Amino acid sequence: MELPFLTIREASDLLDKGEVSPVELTEAVLGRIGDLDEKLNAYITVLGEKALEDARNAEKEITSGKRRGPLHGIPIALKDIFVMKGAPATCGSRMLENFMPPYDATVTKKLLDAGAVITGKNNMDEFAMGSSTESSYFGPTRNPWDTERVPGGSSGGSAAATSASLCLGSLGTDTGGSIRQPAAFCGVVGMKPTYGRVSRFGMIAFASSLDQAGPLTKTVEDTAIILNAISGHDANDSTCANFPVPDYTHSLKDNIKGMKIGVPKEYFIEGMEAEVEQAAKKAISVLESLGGEIVEISLPHTEYAVLTYYIIAPSEASSNLARYDGVKYGYRAKGANSLGEMYLKTRAEGFGNEVKRRIMLGTYALSSGYYDAYYLKAQKVRTLIRKDFDEAFKEVDVIVAPTTPEVAFRAGEKSGDPVKMYLCDVLTIPCNIAGLPGISIPCGFSSNGMPIGLQILGKAFDEGMVINAAHAYEREAGWYLKRPSI
Repeated sequence: MELPFLTIREASDLLDKGEVSPVELTEAVLGRIGDLDEKLNAYITVLGEKALEDARNAEKEITSGKRRGPLHGIPIALKDIFVMKGAPATCGSRMLENFMPPYDATVTKKLLDAGAVITGKNNMDEFAMGSSTESSYFGPTRNPWDTERVPGGSSGGSAAATSASLCLGSLGTDTGGSIRQPAAFCGVVGMKPTYGRVSRFGMIAFASSLDQAGPLTKTVEDTAIILNAISGHDANDSTCANFPVPDYTHSLKDNIKGMKIGVPKEYFIEGMEAEVEQAAKKAISVLESLGGEIVEISLPHTEYAVLTYYIIAPSEASSNLARYDGVKYGYRAKGANSLGEMYLKTRAEGFGNEVKRRIMLGTYALSSGYYDAYYLKAQKVRTLIRKDFDEAFKEVDVIVAPTTPEVAFRAGEKSGDPVKMYLCDVLTIPCNIAGLPGISIPCGFSSNGMPIGLQILGKAFDEGMVINAAHAYEREAGWYLKRPSI
C-alpha cells in the first residue's frame, strides 16, 4: 500500500480500523515531499518536525478513542496565503519573506481543530496575482503531469502537491479562478465556495470582495469533507455569512435524474482548444445519460467579465497592499535617507513585476477623474453579470462548461504577455464576480497527456447541488483514478 496515494476518505477509513497510524501516514507523505519537491517546487515551507509532532498527538488521541472526525491524522497542506502561528506566511513574496504571524487564520484553526496534520505551506503566485505560479519570489512550481508545463495559478503549489501526492489535500484561494484553473491543469478537484461561506480572517488579502478559500483534493468526496470542516460563520470576518452549513457529504449522490443542467453558449469561445471543447461536450453527454436535463442558456455579459475583473481586483489590491511600506512588518529596504525614499525603495524591491503592474492599474482606476469612468462603471457591469446568473438559475439547477479554454501551457510561454496570461481565467472569472460556488473536476486528457477540467457552477450557498452533480459525473467517468507518473 502506497500511503501518499490514498484519498482522504481512504486514509481516514484505514485510521478508523487501526490499519494505519497518523505517524506512518505523515512520514510517508513527508518522504515523498523529500523525494519529489525539488523537481516540482510545490512547497515554500515544509513543516516536517511540527507535522510529526501533531501526527504523534493525533495517534495518541485516536488510540485512546478520541477520534475527532475524518480529517483527524490526515496530512493537509496550506497555500502560503493563510497565516499559521509558528510558520512563515510569505504569500510568495519577498515583501513577507521573513514574516512569522502571531495567530492562526480561521480556516487554519478549523483544520487543526479537526485534527488535520499540516505538512507545510504551498507555493503560489506572489500575493495570489497570477495564473501560472511563475511569479513566486521562491521560484516557479512545475506541473506533475509534465514538468515543462505550468500547474496553473495562483494556487499552483496546492494543485501540484495534491496531484503528485505530496499531501492528501490542500487549501487554496480563488479570486478569479485560482483554485479551479490549477485544479483543471493538474487533474484534481478544486472548489470555490460561495463568497461568504468560508471565513477570510487570516487569509492575506488580494481583492477583498472576490477572495474565497476552498479545497483542492483528489476526489469530490474529499472536497466535501474539507468543506465541512472550514465552512461557517466567523465573527472575525464581517463578510462571512451567518447561514446554516449542511453536511456536504450528504450530497454525494450518484442520482441526478431531473437535474436541469445549463450550458452557456458564451463559454464555448473562439480560440478554445478543440480537445478541451470535445472533452467538455462529452462530459455534458455523460451528465445527460445520468438523467440530467440539458438546457442551453445565455450569459450575455460574459464577454465583459475579464475587463470588469481587471479593474475591480487591481483596485482592491492597490488598497490592500498599501500596508506594505517597510514600517510595521515585512521587508524594509536598506540605505534610504528619508521616509519617502524608504517607502519607494521598499515597495520597488519587495514587490515583483506582476504585483507592481496590478497596483499601478488599480491606483489609476481609483484616481481622481478616472474613478467614475473605470471603477464605478466596472461595479455596474458586475451587477449585470450577477443578474445574468440570477436569470439563468431561474431555469436551471447548475451550469456546466469547460474550466479553461486550454490545457496547461509551457513554462515561460505567456509570462512576457500579461494579456494572454489574464485570458487564461476567462471562463472562471464570472463566477467570482457573481460570488457563486464553482467546482472543477477532471473530464479527460489531451493527446499530449495533459488533464482537462469541467466546471460546474451553482446558486449562492447551494454547494450541495454542485457537489451532487460533480460526484455523479466523477464516479461515472472515473478520471479521478488516473494520476501522474512522477
